[in-house]
Amino acid sequence: MRTTVPARLDRLPWSSWHWRIVIGLGTVWILDGLEVTLVGNMAERLAEPGSGIAITAAQVSGFAAAMYVTGACVGALFFGWLTDRFGRRKLFMLTLAVYLLATALTAFSWTPWFFFLMRFMTGFGIGGEYAAINSAIDELIPSKYRGRIDIVINGSFWIGAFFGALLSMVFLRTETFAVDIGWRLAFGLGVVLGLVILLVRRHVPESPRWLFIHGHDAEAETVVDEAESSARHAGHELSETDQAITIKQRQSIGFITIARTVFSRYPRRAVLGLSLFVGQAFLYNAVTFGFATILVTFYDVPTGDTGWHYAVIALGNFFGPLLLSRFFDSVGRKPMIAGTYILSGLLLFGTAYLFQQDVLSANTLTACWTVALFFASAGASSAYLTVSEVFPMETRAMAIAFFYAVGTAAGGISGPLLFASLTESGIRSETTLAFCIGAALMVLAGLVEVFLGVKAERKGLEDIATPLTAEEPHHTPA
Repeated sequence: MRTTVPARLDRLPWSSWHWRIVIGLGTVWILDGLEVTLVGNMAERLAEPGSGIAITAAQVSGFAAAMYVTGACVGALFFGWLTDRFGRRKLFMLTLAVYLLATALTAFSWTPWFFFLMRFMTGFGIGGEYAAINSAIDELIPSKYRGRIDIVINGSFWIGAFFGALLSMVFLRTETFAVDIGWRLAFGLGVVLGLVILLVRRHVPESPRWLFIHGHDAEAETVVDEAESSARHAGHELSETDQAITIKQRQSIGFITIARTVFSRYPRRAVLGLSLFVGQAFLYNAVTFGFATILVTFYDVPTGDTGWHYAVIALGNFFGPLLLSRFFDSVGRKPMIAGTYILSGLLLFGTAYLFQQDVLSANTLTACWTVALFFASAGASSAYLTVSEVFPMETRAMAIAFFYAVGTAAGGISGPLLFASLTESGIRSETTLAFCIGAALMVLAGLVEVFLGVKAERKGLEDIATPLTAEEPHHTPA
């Protein structure tokens, strides 16, 4: 069947319809940032006598963090497959529900094994969110804005991290909350915010691209008509389009077909996706999970004050994607992705050197990290953008899930475990080594982008990678 749905979506001007999508889907990253930061900053408090759970700070920032990431990897693969098979909307509702339930149960943890299990289940829900939401965003946002919107939404994680850092100081105040109560209330707050997001998300439509390919063409037309109506209501004139693509509609595509497509038809893009994800995953999961512990161990910062430093870093991480995102659509994907990865890596090498020389204070270390992560955050967000737009639509969610899972498993599971042991030792050179590994992987990933990057800016998704169900011959490069 022939359709103009992709072309009609890509030509749309920005309207309130798009804002509904951004708010409904993007806000969950704020919740994720809040959750991760609260746990990281409460590591020392959870380890104190009387916390209600016999656990060490290294277990919280190391093993619990690794369990969270492991759950995210498994959840990404499981829900990613379901997302491509049953649709974006059903899954981004289900994954948020899983996340909320696990977060609520975490607040009632009484023993380490239950805490670790709930961290796994929380990550399980978040991993599914990454696949379902990034797929929906790229398929609903016009190509003119796709890069900046995707990067800003993924970067909004750090808004949550900022507020999580500040709230952690509130919940850590023993003058206000007992040692065994404050951290439990922090998790309860995440549940309340998640319920609000769940209510907003009910109004986000299914991807018309997914609907049409799976034989729901009438529903796909309805969604596009609604988007066009919103644009006309805002005073925009819409030109007619005759750009169409012929699709062979089907209900599902086998996993073997998906794997063959990603690795046989697009091997260079597969290497690119893995490189970008491994670099950013190791850096963020290995280093920032333990930042509070670094402050306490090397600079004697009180547990209740680490949130101030993390809040500053979080702002740098958010303003990077916010201020740099538009250049990914104008200057282009390759120079911006390569530039942010390489520059952030070089800045981190410089920070590692100064840290090793013991010339930094808690404040100047925070300042160095803020500058480096300003660029690293934009680069990390572009990793999700890259794998969500350079593979065919039928493989999109699974491709996001796979590269997220493999990259994050390489850096996000081994990273926290390694980094926690290095930091706990109190030996400066061992912590410096962890910094340098993260910096090196970022630089290497940037170099891979230089040679294998895809010029996807302002192009329709079907022009970047022809759908598997398209009846026209494939023309997209490997």
